[in-house]
Amino acid sequence: MDTLDKKILAALQANARASLQEIGAAVGLSASPCWARIKKMEEAGVIEGYTVRLNPQALGLADSVLVMVTLDSHSDNTLEKFGEVLATIPEVVEAHLVSGEYDYLLRIVVKDTRDYERLLREKLYKIKGIRQSQSSFVLRTLKRADLPLGV
Repeated sequence: MDTLDKKILAALQANARASLQEIGAAVGLSASPCWARIKKMEEAGVIEGYTVRLNPQALGLADSVLVMVTLDSHSDNTLEKFGEVLATIPEVVEAHLVSGEYDYLLRIVVKDTRDYERLLREKLYKIKGIRQSQSSFVLRTLKRADLPLGV
């Protein structure tokens, strides 16, 4: 991957709906070679897909909660089952297996504290194998950024 590829990626991160002509103009290429580079990066797995960034508050999901989870067991089966259950809970928008005191760090989006309490009772506390969890409500997001590309 060269500097032009990174510039294309930066342009796509800034606006994935930009036309090939707009992206090409931003990086100094015509549409055809720009398209060829994008296709090559898609095929190589550098570009995983295209999404839209949604405003959680506008959708009634005002609160974000970070939940640290410790499991009773670390067997492959336990980790696999835990991941499978998390995949069925739409409010869990991120799940990371982490090092340190806890096993997982989850980011959950909910309407409010009552909605989070409902989610705990109806979904999270019903997952087998959870030894403990600790929740922290996000008060304000200070930074949300695209991947650094070094361009």
